[in-house]
Amino acid sequence: MDIKAITTEADYDKALVEVERYFINEPEPGSAEAERFSALTDIIEAYENQHWPIEMTEP
Repeated sequence: MDIKAITTEADYDKALVEVERYFINEPEPGSAEAERFSALTDIIEAYENQHWPIEMTEP
């Protein structure tokens, strides 16, 4: 698995393109592709949380 940290906007865009295919053809649970999908979504989420945090609102 050759997944790297997302450090630039270009890395982020590349990761989004790569993860998109898993929404079209969902990987088999437990497969290497499912693990790759999970890892990609984790690093994408971390990058988004760091660069575009969603502030908590008051009721």
